[in-house]
Amino acid sequence: MTKGLNKLVSLLIVILALQGTGCRNNVLFTDSTAFLSETWKVENVAEFDPLISDTATIQNIFFTIRTGSAYPFRNIWLFVNTVSPSGKSITDTLQYMLADGKGKWYGRGIGDVKELNLPFRNGVWFPEKGTYHFKIRHGMRVESLKGVYDLGLRIESAKK
Repeated sequence: MTKGLNKLVSLLIVILALQGTGCRNNVLFTDSTAFLSETWKVENVAEFDPLISDTATIQNIFFTIRTGSAYPFRNIWLFVNTVSPSGKSITDTLQYMLADGKGKWYGRGIGDVKELNLPFRNGVWFPEKGTYHFKIRHGMRVESLKGVYDLGLRIESAKK
């Protein structure tokens, strides 16, 4: 696929994703980090700083990853560090499956790009008001993880 067509497909996916979430009023935060040349290097840490003002509502936290056919694995390991406004820190090591045993990719997408929502924490309350800091880096055994377009963080109210 040419770079121009790649960008067009990426733009269409973003528009479709925004249309899909635009009807929902339960999304409290969403942001993403794009990786140059569709390669997530180990030194490229995705960082997000959601401002949390509601400590009474149950919330769900997701990562959204977009990968292409150049991604060489069926899974991905993530190292996630979360820091509260008061400085308390939690680090998680997570593994997510991106494809089944036969190589069929999970998620949805058009052409080469697949988008998959990865649940991080469901049914949680943020204990403090303020800005939380999320730092996510891949934990794969390669320095440069080809085929990763971007990684996003989404926080939504668990109430429907």
